[in-house]
Amino acid sequence: QVQLVESGGGLVQPGGSLRLSCAVSGIIGRINAMGWYRQAPGKQRELVADITSGGSARYVDSVEGRFTISRDNAKNTVYLQMNSLKPEDTAVYYCNAVTAWYDYWGQGTQVTVSS
Repeated sequence: QVQLVESGGGLVQPGGSLRLSCAVSGIIGRINAMGWYRQAPGKQRELVADITSGGSARYVDSVEGRFTISRDNAKNTVYLQMNSLKPEDTAVYYCNAVTAWYDYWGQGTQVTVSS
């Protein structure tokens, strides 16, 4: 059974930091890209950042310089370090793992940035 277990979300004040983690288990075969998406109320889900198995990362413009994605291939875990958080970062954040045959998704973790 494939599982993507996310953790690290919560409530933080503007300017604060959070670190999201996503541990992937049960996938047979190579995981190519791993990433984080988010969906705010009334908006479409958008890519926040993703990273290849070789370590190449890309970010949506709005988080460039504030967020850092990393992954531990041995643990099949992807992380998202979020610094200088803004109220507009408030959303449900979803972990994603891409194989040659299928995209897998986590259940989502809420991130709320508010004073």
